[in-house]
Amino acid sequence: MQSDKIKPRYPTKQIYVGNVAIGGDAPISVQSMTFSKTHNIEETKAQLDRLQLAGADIVRLAVLTEEDAHALKTLKSMTSLPLIADIHFKYKLALIAAESVDCIRINPGNIGSKEKIKEVVKACNVRNIPIRIGVNGGSLEKEFEQKYGPTPKGMVESALYNIKLLEDFGFTNIKVSLKASDAPRTIEAYELLRPLVPYPFHLGVTEAGTLYHSMIKSSIALGNLLMQGIGDTMRCSITGELEEEIKLAKSILRYSGRQKEGITIVSCPTCGRIQADLVSAIKRVETRLAHIKTPLQVSVMGCAVNALGEAKHADIAIAFGNKIGHIIKGGKVLAKMSEDSIVDRFVEEVEILAAEREKEA
Repeated sequence: MQSDKIKPRYPTKQIYVGNVAIGGDAPISVQSMTFSKTHNIEETKAQLDRLQLAGADIVRLAVLTEEDAHALKTLKSMTSLPLIADIHFKYKLALIAAESVDCIRINPGNIGSKEKIKEVVKACNVRNIPIRIGVNGGSLEKEFEQKYGPTPKGMVESALYNIKLLEDFGFTNIKVSLKASDAPRTIEAYELLRPLVPYPFHLGVTEAGTLYHSMIKSSIALGNLLMQGIGDTMRCSITGELEEEIKLAKSILRYSGRQKEGITIVSCPTCGRIQADLVSAIKRVETRLAHIKTPLQVSVMGCAVNALGEAKHADIAIAFGNKIGHIIKGGKVLAKMSEDSIVDRFVEEVEILAAEREKEA
């Protein structure tokens, strides 16, 4: 059941990064970024393959040198994933990259003069590829930094300036990001800009840290924005991770109510009331149901206090008691079994239910 706290998504212009629609009524796409040197074809291709297997919709690659820029053409021929070239400082690299990739990301604070940006716009127009204006709270243009500091207001003013700059060049194939390294500034910047422009937003917290820190920052910032109806594509930045970025982003989408895919598991906190090995059971359930894409609400509860109540709200549930568990589907008990054998039967029943739902869809 979806909460009325989840607002409808803001209507935005729809653009395409390769074959992936962003904005409008398109599903919210999930992105990541390779951390190999892009000119290392073998290593970068391996990371692209890992991200595709993990479920990434789009991947961004760093372009630091001409060797990186020229490598993009080869990499593009080796993957079906849409690729974004990440360009800083050297606008000429964007001109090379635009010949083969599906989108160019520039940080207006460091790309250079209007004339340089105009050249990037021309190159993108030739192949009808979008530009992401990537505003970063830590690298604003000097005029905005001096006037506002690294604040949401400064980030928004930078975005508005650069959006107008592209529009003045006749370019509207745009998406925008407003990233800070903390959740409050990130949230406020996106909230301030959203009513002012029609373009789709790329959500993210920049420099979010290692897995633990990113999980907290990204969940707070991106979950908050998604529930407000803000956001059309997203990346959860995690130091040194690839697949975990995709896993975290998809989890935030699911638990914010924006993505109807996969298993949502409810399990109780451990306490002295538990009379079964709940920790082991839930780990086995998570692992064995990870492949299921059908949206299902699954409950695994460890004692009689909350188990039956949660089971009523779940599609299918395990309600443990004293070394015994009940499998409950649609409010009815399917089986009563020992905790040693119940997970195997439960997994079978979930797979059957998923197949039934797929046929109904």
